[in-house]
Amino acid sequence: MAIEDQFQLVTFQLGEELYGVNIMDVKEIVRLQDVRVIPNAPYYVEGIINLRGEIIPIIDLHKRFRIKPLPKAEVDFDGGFIILNIDNNKIGIIIDKIARVVPVKREDVKDPPQMISGIGSEYIEGVIREENAYLVMLNTRKLFNANELMKIIDNQ
Repeated sequence: MAIEDQFQLVTFQLGEELYGVNIMDVKEIVRLQDVRVIPNAPYYVEGIINLRGEIIPIIDLHKRFRIKPLPKAEVDFDGGFIILNIDNNKIGIIIDKIARVVPVKREDVKDPPQMISGIGSEYIEGVIREENAYLVMLNTRKLFNANELMKIIDNQ
């Protein structure tokens, strides 16, 4: 099998669902910390954090996708932020729980159904069948269009 036929996903839980993003888009995973609110930001922008001197906008995908967060009792120390590097812009997304890094064969990625838990299919790269569940692979490039990215970055 050629290297290009396989890639790795960083998987995480948002609400009851399991999601994944290509490991090549992930800069790092950090623990929850205080987020400073940005006035007049889009509804799904939680605010900004200072990560080792770098200001990073934090996006709440629960709000973006209208997903109910896990109850606080189920969110443990694994909750935090995944810092994504999208077109040389760092953006953090809030996650309920980090899961694991999983290898995926391209042939196992299926086209997404029209709607999955309220998330529009335009945000989904594909769906991977796991033992008794589905892993939804997010398309980080489409999570935020260019105008949204500029608005988020300019608001810092």
